[in-house]
Amino acid sequence: MAIQYFWRHPLAEQVREEGREQGLEQGHIEARRQMILRILEWRGIPAPGPVRERVNACTDLDQLEAWVEGAVEATDAADLFAEE
Repeated sequence: MAIQYFWRHPLAEQVREEGREQGLEQGHIEARRQMILRILEWRGIPAPGPVRERVNACTDLDQLEAWVEGAVEATDAADLFAEE
């Protein structure tokens, strides 16, 4: 009797790979969110609740990258969103 192991099936491998890719992307997004808030903190710029909420709600990696760059030059946390 032949037993097929689902975990060795190509479909299972594809699902695992997609899960890894999603996990990596989520990790990059979360790292950028933390970086934005940490840069503001290091620079002594307070990030009030609405700013934190907006940063933490963002899932667009390109937008988060732009905000990381903006956090380096901002004089106020609201400056992150000035160009939108």
